[in-house]
Amino acid sequence: MTSDECATDGGTDGLNEVEAMDKEYVFGTWSYQKEVSPTEMVDSEGVYFTDARGERRLDFSGQLMCANLGYSADRVADAMAEQARRGPYFAPSMTTENRARLGKHLADITPGELSKTFFSTSGTEAVEAAIKIARLYTGKHKIVSRYRSYHGATYGSISVTGDPRRLMAEPGIPGTIKAPDPYAYGSTLDPMESLEYIGEMLMLEGDTVAAVLVEPVVGSNGILVPPKEYLPRLKEIAHDHGALLIADEVMAGFGRTGEWFGCDVFDVAPDIMTMAKGLTGAYAPLGATVVTGEIAAHFEENMFCHGHTYAGHPVAVAAGRAAVETYIEDDLIDHARSVGDYLGDRLDELAEDHPSVGETRGVGLFRGVELTKRSDRREPFGHRKDKISTGKTVVDEVSGEAWDDGVYLANMINTLIIAPPLVISEDEIDEAVAVLDDALRHSDRAMEA
Repeated sequence: MTSDECATDGGTDGLNEVEAMDKEYVFGTWSYQKEVSPTEMVDSEGVYFTDARGERRLDFSGQLMCANLGYSADRVADAMAEQARRGPYFAPSMTTENRARLGKHLADITPGELSKTFFSTSGTEAVEAAIKIARLYTGKHKIVSRYRSYHGATYGSISVTGDPRRLMAEPGIPGTIKAPDPYAYGSTLDPMESLEYIGEMLMLEGDTVAAVLVEPVVGSNGILVPPKEYLPRLKEIAHDHGALLIADEVMAGFGRTGEWFGCDVFDVAPDIMTMAKGLTGAYAPLGATVVTGEIAAHFEENMFCHGHTYAGHPVAVAAGRAAVETYIEDDLIDHARSVGDYLGDRLDELAEDHPSVGETRGVGLFRGVELTKRSDRREPFGHRKDKISTGKTVVDEVSGEAWDDGVYLANMINTLIIAPPLVISEDEIDEAVAVLDDALRHSDRAMEA
């Protein structure tokens, strides 16, 4: 639950006309509807957005970790408007220069032999395509994913998702198997032991696993960064058992980690990569599933049995092309790496001053602050079940304190997720950290003796 979703008790008191209308006629996502309290937004610039009451807030989480370009990427907005005037839509059997050039851009910036792309409209659809491609290519049907993962909301992607939101959608698609994560806190296995456990799973499943699907850096389940050798070894294990490696880069991609993609942090090239969010900087809904040349060649003589109406939507791919060119021309990947190091240092300073901070972790501008209610051992305020429960946790309340003081800060389960737009400056990081410093006093006071 994010701070704006839990700002009130969910009634209509305090809502303006637009907010009350929205609450009555529009579903709030991942929520008990009685708790939904939408906030009308009217303006944005740089790393700030403004609500209908004139309150301006610094976006310290990139909305849902997707507004990588912030709110002043005029090159992207102009490209969308130009394409909308030239032609807002053409069927997928047709193309535009933007679609072709974006495909070429992705072949250039993705690691290894990734070279051919299917364009969809979201991260969940990108994962759906990856599942189908892996099954069609290998002739196998099982997908191994991990418990602390989020891969999307449609039936295939929620089935491979590990976090508790999948429970309400079960039974899901057949052939999905969950594995442990490289996360020692709360697990009986250390990170590399969890990796070998996956190898044993693949052995015991026989020759039936099409792919292993992972987030290189786990996003909404806690910003979990594996050891450096984890992903290269995971690829070896998957290939040893005739399975593909799918990297879900929907959240970690496009500079978030200080590299183009999370895989680049670990020097590994997957067989299939999914992306969305930062692909357009959230200026338009666009997902992409990129495969190696070898996988692409399979579909020369075998039907690529997938598609939908908005595959490669002209306005969306125009946004994607302009976004990638903005990352390159404005040198945003290097900037994210530099200010990301500064952000990490500032968060470590917070941890020293606040006993309720159990751990800070992350890479680049993809950081997590995990809270604890005990000083003698790490005991979380928030638990997995809270993702599908009513009410607010202490972690929600910390985000709410920051919201009231002018900083938007998303949180998931027990972790504050800090993933600001890549254009953020050190001064703006200092501004947000000062607000977070005050907000963490709430969790300090809530600790148990």
